Amino acid sequence: MKRPAVQAAPATGEPGELLAVGTIVKPFGVNGEVVVQNFADSPARFQKLDAVYAGKDAASARLVAVRCMSVERRGVRLSIEGVSDRTAAERMVGNLLFVDPSRRTPLRKGRYYVHDIVGLRVEDEAGTPLGTVQEVLKYPAHDVYRVHGERGEILIPALKMFVRTIDLPHGLMRVRLIEGMVEG
Repeated sequence: MKRPAVQAAPATGEPGELLAVGTIVKPFGVNGEVVVQNFADSPARFQKLDAVYAGKDAASARLVAVRCMSVERRGVRLSIEGVSDRTAAERMVGNLLFVDPSRRTPLRKGRYYVHDIVGLRVEDEAGTPLGTVQEVLKYPAHDVYRVHGERGEILIPALKMFVRTIDLPHGLMRVRLIEGMVEG
């Protein structure tokens, strides 16, 4: 889908407020296209973007125009203004793609943005602290929360049977553990 040219403009919020929506994982072809690992539930969220911020982190991200985009069975392909050959596309690998918070897509009840989950304190059902969510791992069947605390690393499937409550205002996730989830 062809996109109109976009004038580079500053974000409405501070760079740290940008929301990560994907990461560039590899070049595609010889004309500068890149393949994006989508962080959102639906790759269709990219269809409405005419520009994204690209960078190693939110602080270093710069606004780039999206020339064209296609959503395919295997993921999202983007053509970014100023990236016109494979070498330039290879230099983009590893960059995160961000959007301004005003471009945030509303989520259904019970769904959360990755940036809302990372950093939550985690407790078991009895209120015993387990650590904090360090990362959300994306797997085909479901996401997995990587929690690190005094008892080491715990991998918690992002399923209702394990994640009992998520309380964003209080920065807390309460989980149900089963035998073998925690060592020791």
